[in-house]
Amino acid sequence: MPTYDYRCEDTGEVYEVSHPMSLAITNWGELCRTGHLDQGDLPPDSPVTKLLRTGGVVRSAALRNPEAPPCMTGGGCGGGHCGL
Repeated sequence: MPTYDYRCEDTGEVYEVSHPMSLAITNWGELCRTGHLDQGDLPPDSPVTKLLRTGGVVRSAALRNPEAPPCMTGGGCGGGHCGL
């Protein structure tokens, strides 16, 4: 199940919650129920914002060669480009 980061707009705190992609969480009450969080003193209708989380992208060619390509270590790439 995917993990998402949400920011509580009232407190500015960020929470990590796992849920199905089809679920749309828009407020603190929904986030607490889904993520098994303590609601505390915040009203359940307090807005939350789903944050963009980026994952690292690894090219399959990099997996065969643990060394960084020359262009990433200050050298030049053969033929003028390395495809990164």
